[in-house]
Amino acid sequence: MSESIDVLVKVYVKLRSARDALRNDYENKDKELQAQMNVIESEILNFCKTSGLDSLKTQYGTAIRSIKERYWCTDWDSFRNFVKEHDAIDLFEKRIHQTNMKQFMESNPELLPPGLNLDREYSITIRKSK
Repeated sequence: MSESIDVLVKVYVKLRSARDALRNDYENKDKELQAQMNVIESEILNFCKTSGLDSLKTQYGTAIRSIKERYWCTDWDSFRNFVKEHDAIDLFEKRIHQTNMKQFMESNPELLPPGLNLDREYSITIRKSK
């Protein structure tokens, strides 16, 4: 094997390790800052609740209290049947499950769903030697 490829892989592994270290440092510092922000948010939410306010303006910015809703499903079979029964297909997101689509295409290479696009490109995976 070419010495230049050996050097390229060595440098690549070194750069990836440096990025990992930076990412870990960033994530740890970000968690600390987020924890501090959560405490402040809780105090402001409590102030809004006890004052009966949905927003308040200060010289530094405006705090707005709002309700965030998030939905999730614990029984997919029942939910799927509900969607079919009420013709409510829009309750699903428009995306393709990548792994299932790949398996379907491997099992059914003669079937190409209309409107389906495929982007395929080569990539390199480098593993550090032990």
